[in-house]
Amino acid sequence: MKALSLDSPKNWRLIDIPEPPSPGPGDAVVRVHQVGVCGTDLSGYLGKMPFFSYPRIPGHELGVEVVAVGSGVTDIKIGDKCSIEPYINCQNCHACRRGFTNCCESNQTLGVHCDGGLTPLFTIPARKLHVSKKLNFEQLALVETLAIGCHAVNRAAITKDDVVAVIGAGPIGLSVIEFVKLTGARLIVVDLNEKRLQFCRDIMGVQHTLKNDENLQKNLIELSGGHLPDVVIDATGHTGSMSNGFELIANGGGRLVYVGITTDEVKFRHAIFHRPEGTLLCSRNALPGDFKRIIDLIETGQINTNPWITHRTRFEDVIEVFPSYINPESGVIKAIIEVGS
Repeated sequence: MKALSLDSPKNWRLIDIPEPPSPGPGDAVVRVHQVGVCGTDLSGYLGKMPFFSYPRIPGHELGVEVVAVGSGVTDIKIGDKCSIEPYINCQNCHACRRGFTNCCESNQTLGVHCDGGLTPLFTIPARKLHVSKKLNFEQLALVETLAIGCHAVNRAAITKDDVVAVIGAGPIGLSVIEFVKLTGARLIVVDLNEKRLQFCRDIMGVQHTLKNDENLQKNLIELSGGHLPDVVIDATGHTGSMSNGFELIANGGGRLVYVGITTDEVKFRHAIFHRPEGTLLCSRNALPGDFKRIIDLIETGQINTNPWITHRTRFEDVIEVFPSYINPESGVIKAIIEVGS
């Protein structure tokens, strides 16, 4: 069967791989229907993702159908439609034993550390499948993106009395926005791209947006009611933005949360961050409960994924189309690759 491999940065190749064998104990074989393209995939394509290794079959935002199950699998059956939790953890390390499966010391994320879903069939531990009887494959492919935002907002411990600035309105930033909105906090979205800010206003219902420029600190104070935000969540993965975030949090325990990733050094002057008694948090991956919560939120209409998908392409067209996704002028919010119908 065919698969799409990134052999090196910017170098796609269509390859042949064997079909998976019958699943072993605890495993399942799934048929891939839809694959979401996220910032990790774009960074891997550009050679800027620190955890990405080559050659690699990408694809970790997945809407799949179960086609076979191994012995011992009781809660998943053939024909189930599922989202995949793509962080394959060892279950035995210190982090796993404490429930922090997102931070497994031997974590293998599909499509990043090990091969992912840009192929028709593959084998997955059945415990990583999250079933929905209502969602379609495109919706299921978006669950993982939303899980990243869900986990970041949980890390920030946001309350309805907080002012929250989300910096970066790409797909990960949008997932953060969805869950900040659910907290009832006052939300401000910051980006360099006016089209993305307009999307946040018109489609996401965000009232307060700001251009990321030299007046950002002053404008944040004005929108926050005379102080800086209580929480700043940086979803850019841009070193300059991440470094500037230390200067943007409110006095009295302001929190800065990194959900984007950079390969470069992030720098700050200690006094600037010490003065507000700041807290720095990193948010990595997501937890199983995040996936269950998100599926329920989409099924009950509390999150609408329809506006997210701006671009669709077929598996056979990816090599030609993918380079356009790194161009801001393309207007990509979320691209979906159709592997199977």
